[in-house]
Amino acid sequence: MGASDPEVAPWARGGAAGMAGAGAGAGARGGAAAGVEARARDPPPAHRAHPRHPRPAAQPSARRMDGGSGGLGSGDNAPTTEALFVALGAGVTALSHPLLYVKLLIQVGHEPMPPTIGTNVLGRKVLYLPSFFTYAKYIVQVDGKIGLFRGLSPRLMSNALSTVTRGSMKKVFPPDEIEQVSNKDDMKTSLRKVVKETSYEMMMQCVSRMLAHPLHVISMRCMVQFVGREAKYSGVLSSIGKIFKEEGLLGFFVGLIPHLLGDVVFLWGCNLLAHFINAYLVDDSVSDTPGGLGNDQNPGSQFSQALAIRSYTKFVMGIAVSMLTYPFLLVGDLMAVNNCGLQAGLPPYSPVFKSWIHCWKYLSVQGQLFRGSSLLFRRVSSGSCFALE
Repeated sequence: MGASDPEVAPWARGGAAGMAGAGAGAGARGGAAAGVEARARDPPPAHRAHPRHPRPAAQPSARRMDGGSGGLGSGDNAPTTEALFVALGAGVTALSHPLLYVKLLIQVGHEPMPPTIGTNVLGRKVLYLPSFFTYAKYIVQVDGKIGLFRGLSPRLMSNALSTVTRGSMKKVFPPDEIEQVSNKDDMKTSLRKVVKETSYEMMMQCVSRMLAHPLHVISMRCMVQFVGREAKYSGVLSSIGKIFKEEGLLGFFVGLIPHLLGDVVFLWGCNLLAHFINAYLVDDSVSDTPGGLGNDQNPGSQFSQALAIRSYTKFVMGIAVSMLTYPFLLVGDLMAVNNCGLQAGLPPYSPVFKSWIHCWKYLSVQGQLFRGSSLLFRRVSSGSCFALE
């Protein structure tokens, strides 16, 4: 889960994949995909032919609360609300930074500690690489506790820029113009609304990603200097000067394409899967009353289970899709540090890749497309040079 900003890692992106999850990121992906999660429900009609199947009461839209009239972030409170989001994002970024720092070092292949022998569930001996806690303890021994926050400043700036960008785009292109999905919609109409809303989220995500990516590149290069103990990239301004002088303007956008592709695949995959599951697999007639006896006495209760299931669908889909899109994150992070003059981006840690497709193919052949996706239980792969004694 490399330290991918303007996002928190994929484990936070789906809600909570845990530190052993697929990695990178709070932020952009999770916030972008969550836009379709809370859709306004239409109130039940005044008279219906089937009293045992009422419509749920209207619920406020999370999207309207963000920029709609009278909601959170509207009117005179908008600057204060945006500053609050920036501050909360900075707090989450700072707390999660050690996790993403360790993940990035694992992604580039830095394994300073030997594996240990353990047993799996079948009782067979296997080799386990150090977990996140062991790795973090090693970093503290080398650089002190402050060393766990190497590269944090550009990450904070990247997250703040992403948040401000998305807020500004919502003002220029108000999300209220997008129709919300209703229980009254037929399948074709509801799908059209989901596609329209996902397209809106994709636009905001891609723009915020492109603007914040140069700071993301600087942050990762600052972190991987731990491998070779370099000091080439220190402050943000000096790093900007070095990258522009050595690589030109394109140097700020290395690794951008796989990150954008991962964002797009995640958004569409998560939103469409959640939509079809909610439409075809969730039964609105399910009642939480034993035996269904409470339907006539309390008609609204029959939808409580269905609404609860729908509320968790996007969360589960976020975890699943983040695992599938993890290779895009890995390739983007590796390209951002590849051949930049740091030991972590040069042989023997990494070949010099001609393009992100070359990097993808190389990792695929090595069976390393999910390297760093787990931070707790890390088994040595069969192709590793380590062997049981």
